Order: sequence, then structure tokens, then C-alpha cells
Amino acid sequence: MTITWRAVPLAALGTVAVLLVPVPGTVLVWALVVAAVCAVDALLAASPRQVAVTRSTPGSVRLTQTARSTLTLANVGPRRLRALVRDAWLPSAGAGPNRHPVDLPPGESTRVSTVLAPTRRGDRRADRVTIRTLGPLGIAGRQASLDVPGVLRVLPEFASRRHLPSRLARLRELDGRAAVQVRGAGTEFDSLREYVIGDDVRSIDWRATARRADVVVRTWRPERDRRVLIVLDTSRTAAVRVQDAPRVDASIEAALLLSALASRAGDRVELMAYDRTLRGRVAGFSGPRLMPAVADALAGVEPALVEMDWPGVVSMVRERLSQRALVVLLSSLEPAAVEQGLLGVVGQLAERHQVVLAAVRDPEVEALRTGRGDVSEVFDAAAAERAELERGAVAVRLRQRGIEVVDALPDDLAPRLADTYLALKAAGRL
Repeated sequence: MTITWRAVPLAALGTVAVLLVPVPGTVLVWALVVAAVCAVDALLAASPRQVAVTRSTPGSVRLTQTARSTLTLANVGPRRLRALVRDAWLPSAGAGPNRHPVDLPPGESTRVSTVLAPTRRGDRRADRVTIRTLGPLGIAGRQASLDVPGVLRVLPEFASRRHLPSRLARLRELDGRAAVQVRGAGTEFDSLREYVIGDDVRSIDWRATARRADVVVRTWRPERDRRVLIVLDTSRTAAVRVQDAPRVDASIEAALLLSALASRAGDRVELMAYDRTLRGRVAGFSGPRLMPAVADALAGVEPALVEMDWPGVVSMVRERLSQRALVVLLSSLEPAAVEQGLLGVVGQLAERHQVVLAAVRDPEVEALRTGRGDVSEVFDAAAAERAELERGAVAVRLRQRGIEVVDALPDDLAPRLADTYLALKAAGRL
């Protein structure tokens, strides 16, 4: 039995009666009266377990967007249902006002909705639905919590999609659908056109020139149907918080933008989230099916507090790729982690593939480098500068092994990686 605030006036009335009529036993009598009234009101309340509850939620929603959890309540009992229904969710689901008053005659049903504004990726699960019924007087009632399962899958935000139109425009230029034509090793023949001043004489097609009596050149476009393998590092270094978010979040944004761009370029994209075990994988998808698959696979990816198994990465890449491909490692550029793991095996990848390492910089370290206000800030600046020098030295060693290094702030990582992909494609290095 539950008692509401409406029982307070009854208790207050008893207090007034005791003060006005100080007869022995008045308090006990009034307490019994109040208890009896509450008990009768609770007995007359509808049973919360005679309510059929079903839940409806959308399958998925992007982070920063909202969704609705809808409960359908059917009164299957013989009494009128006057109740307060609470639709509880995990705190990270961002449930808005979730207490709904309900008044249902027997045999009828209604729907109540709770707005969800998730604050984290992954599967946000519903807690129990609590129904508190009230008697005719509204003084007391009954309460029960029912298990009504519900899951809302929160996909990555993909805020970097704002960079996609400009990169697609550059891709169309490379692909020969705009006015610009490119030529280089590793490109495919596209079409013939008349020679204009400034064209590379090496692109002249002499046979076509002899047939047409005009100087004709070949135009070229980047090769399509290339393989792009994205490896997302989910080890302990991915758990470091950068700008109040795990480092892996910026890597996920970069993976989404690169996947969208490479798919539009006609390349085959695969993705692996890995530390010591495979946390997620996307393979065999293309066209409009690719991005939903990538977003769904990355939705539940969380860092694990373990060291990265770089030899395992090399083994998986060799197993998946038999021909030259672009291998993108979304990891960290921390000197200790690189020297003890990646540096020893990255040469095996660079022998057969074009490898790009994309890492997130910490803007707080950048801010520390400029501090000169007092002695403490000077020491912090010296430490930050030393860390930057070590980071730069590791990047140089990777580049000496043929690795392209993209080292950028969280908001810049995705567009910088996309630019690197376009530059490699324009140079015919894929």
C-alpha cells in the first residue's frame, strides 16, 4: 500500500482535534480512523498488475537526436484505473518527463510517450515500468514495478558529415566528371579529347592523332574498386579523454567520413574494431548499405583497458587482403605505445600496402605549450614541448618506413584523413 500527500490534511485535522479536545485516547482513535480510511481507499484502487503494458521504441537513433518511448496501457481489471505511470530508463538514455497520469475505465487502453535524448553511444536499455494506482479518494493506493524490455540503439553522431560535400566535389574533379582531368601512375584510362596548351605531352595518343588529323590526348581518372581497410584501435589508449570525450569518439568520426567518401569513390571498404579481440567488423557491404552497417557496428564500440595486439592486426590484414590496399590505422601517436608495439610490425604492412596512421592530438597539451604566466606554467610548457618533440620524432620514424601520418585535433582529424585519402588517390598511390 502506498500513501499520497492527500493523507496529510487528515493527519493535520486530527492534530487540530487533539488541541481543541484534549481527551485521552483521541490521538490513537484518530490514527486508527486515518489508517482505516487509507486501507479502504487502497482496497478500492485498481490492481497495478491488472494492467497490460507493451513498449514501442525506434530501432536506432543518432547521438544528439531524440526518440520516443511509447507505452501502451490496457486496463484489463474490473475497476477504473487512476494511476501514475513511470517509464524508467538508464540515465544515459536522457529520458525527459517520464511520469504520466492515467485515467482508464475497465477494458480501455491509452498510450503515453517519454522523450529520450541519449548522451552516449551504444544500447540504452529501459528499466522497469512502475504503476502507482490510487483509490477513489486519492489518499492511498497500490504500486508495482513491471519488466517491460526495451532497447534503443544510439548510433554515432557523424558530425563530420558536414565535410562530405566539399570532399565529394574534389572527388568528382579527380574522377573526371568535372573540368579537371588528372594523370598519374595507378590511374585508369577515361576518354580522349583534343590537345590544349598545358597538357602533358606524354598523354598524347599518337594513333588516335594520326586517324583524326588532330592532336588527341588521353584523359585519366583514379582507379576504382580499390580496397580500403580501416582498423579502429580500441585498446587503453583509445580510452584517454580528449575534450570531455574518449579519444575513440574522434576516431569513429574519422572512420565514418572516410567510409562515406571511399564508398562514393567506388572503393570497397572494410572496417575492424580491434584491441586483443575483434570488437566489431564490417565486410561485404557496398553502396547504400555500407554506412548503416558501419554506424551500427561502431555504435557499441567501447575502449578496453588492455594493450593493443599489433602482431594480431598484421595477421588479420594479411588474412583479409591479398592485393595492395589502403590500410588506415586509427590509433594513437603516443611514443611509448608506438615504440613498444606498432613500430616493430608496421614495416610488414608497408611492404605490401599503403598505410596511414591517423591519431588524435590533445588540445590541452597545445594550450600548455603557450603558458608563460608563472613558474608552474613554464614547467608545464617545458613538459608539453618535450612531449611534442617525442611525438614528432615517432612520426618521423613512421614516415621513414613509408607510413603516412595524420596527427590532428579531434575536430580536424576526420577532414584531414579525408584529404589524405584524396591526395593519395590523386597521386595514384592506392
